[in-house]
Amino acid sequence: MKKFAALSALLMAAFGVNASQIFVAKPSELGLNVFAITSAEGYHNQPLVTAQGVYFTGEVQQAESTQMDLFFYDFASGRSENLTQSPVSEYSPTLYPYDSGLSAIVVEPDGKQRLWFYPFDKTQSAKRLYEHLEPVGYHAWGANKDMILFMLGEPHYLLHGPVTGYQPQKRAEHIGRSLAYNAASQRFSFTYQDEQQQQWFATLDDATRTVNKHFVLANTVQDYTWLNANEVAYAIAGRIYRRNLNAVQKVSQWYDFSAYCQQISRLSVSGETLAFVCEQGI
Repeated sequence: MKKFAALSALLMAAFGVNASQIFVAKPSELGLNVFAITSAEGYHNQPLVTAQGVYFTGEVQQAESTQMDLFFYDFASGRSENLTQSPVSEYSPTLYPYDSGLSAIVVEPDGKQRLWFYPFDKTQSAKRLYEHLEPVGYHAWGANKDMILFMLGEPHYLLHGPVTGYQPQKRAEHIGRSLAYNAASQRFSFTYQDEQQQQWFATLDDATRTVNKHFVLANTVQDYTWLNANEVAYAIAGRIYRRNLNAVQKVSQWYDFSAYCQQISRLSVSGETLAFVCEQGI
């Protein structure tokens, strides 16, 4: 366990893990209802909003170590459940399109990061999805039995390929951590830095496998979420902005959550419900 704790600490240091809190904003008859679903202590991150609730990564303190488990906050009950309770750390909960459950990045006991599947059916065991793909940092599933992967390296790079069969192909380098798939427009998205150190919001066309860059983002912006087929949202400080890929010169403010948070990082949207991560101590 001590060896695992040391490896987990190295991973947290590499990704700049800080204390973080998750808030949800939901419309109500009285206006926008904003409330926290986690405490402000410890690491709570990577929210995934659904109609029923929010999946997220949460810090778990043990006698000799700190690890990350996958949690679910249920809107109906107002309570969170630890879904994994495992001896390893899991990150990036994502709905798995080929079975009922979550896919996640797991830091295995030897420190290797691989993609795993955690079934919702508790009578089934979690399983590793790929033996040969590591070290994986983040992932997103497409609609055509394909996927993209954030691979740790110097520099970090993007792999794209089918969920089965041959080795995925490298599509970009110097990429950011936020990967997504827009089912409405059938394209993957990510950010990357060019030779001039500018950070671009880019998409990968499903049909042509072409990388298309759309607009420059401030280097402080590491995360975004799709709102519809053409609009994305991202945060700067405590404000969230919208941008349409068909009119990239125009930026509009969507929400101002400065009263709740001075530094918003990750975002997730489902319908009219928004979850955002507030970085503590920043």
